[in-house]
Amino acid sequence: MKIIIDAMGGDNAPLAFLEGGFRAAQELGVEVVLVGRTEQLLGIMKERGIETLPKGVELMDAEQVVDMHDDPATVVRAKKESSMVKGLRLLSEGGGDAFVSAGSTGGLLSAATLVVKRVRGIRRAAFGPTIPTKTGNLILIDSGANVECTPEFLLQFGVMGSFYAKLTLGLEKPRVALLNNGAEDSKGDPLHKEAYRLLKEVGDKGLIHFVGNIEGREAMLGDCDVLVADGFSGNVFLKGAEGTAMFLGSLLKRMFLRNLRTKLAGLLLKKELKQTLEVMDYRRVGGTLLLGISKPVVKAHGAADTEAVLGAIRQAVAAVEAGICQAITDNVDQMILPREAQ
Repeated sequence: MKIIIDAMGGDNAPLAFLEGGFRAAQELGVEVVLVGRTEQLLGIMKERGIETLPKGVELMDAEQVVDMHDDPATVVRAKKESSMVKGLRLLSEGGGDAFVSAGSTGGLLSAATLVVKRVRGIRRAAFGPTIPTKTGNLILIDSGANVECTPEFLLQFGVMGSFYAKLTLGLEKPRVALLNNGAEDSKGDPLHKEAYRLLKEVGDKGLIHFVGNIEGREAMLGDCDVLVADGFSGNVFLKGAEGTAMFLGSLLKRMFLRNLRTKLAGLLLKKELKQTLEVMDYRRVGGTLLLGISKPVVKAHGAADTEAVLGAIRQAVAAVEAGICQAITDNVDQMILPREAQ
């Protein structure tokens, strides 16, 4: 398996991606293509006393970089020689099995859509990160790719998320819920009311296991496995969950450093504390698959360090092995509304 990596995107590029790519080749046994400024990458290797590339790692030169200020709509045309666009083009041409980038979210969404293409029939690609809950994990779809949605988008998110949960979480009947401001079927604005109707309809047909509306609190308590949301609400939910986890982690650290007694307690509970904090650490997952694109494209966290990069590569490997993109392609007919219903 060959994973293509945008070595220049993200706050900690290129070092984190160089180190993460090297570790992936060694620990995961995959081939890695690092796309970026070759001279800069080789210079970093030399500084660390590394004379040759590790087995399974190769470099592909790309002099341009897509940054956060670039217009997503013009990235493919304006920065053809960027690490992001060249890496996606390599994926599209069959030069690898998956692509990983921590670069501009909008730029990656636009470039993946234009270069790699969506699955035919899918109206919008969506981010589907895995989030830890009280009882396990849930797939949040969408978490920010589509701020404005139609009911059909949310229907497709629900079905794609269900397939994703089956294949990656190992669930026979993932519970699909719609993020809303109440559990009653009458809750929400016109978008969410119509989305509820469509999701219930495909649920009644047995395509998904739809459990209705859900509030954010119940979702974090583990009452669903797939949380369907428009990109705006989903992103607010995700960032709120991340912030809460960081806040709780800082409270725990502060408590155990308060005085000698709490420091001793902290030493006794060191292993358990580490395990608890790891559950809340975004680096444990590392990235999110862009569902609806015809080949696996993973968006790593913009602040990804080496561990997070390795986690994102694991996500890419898992997506390839599970055949996520093919599963969506094979079942896309069930996600398309009749023209008169659109």
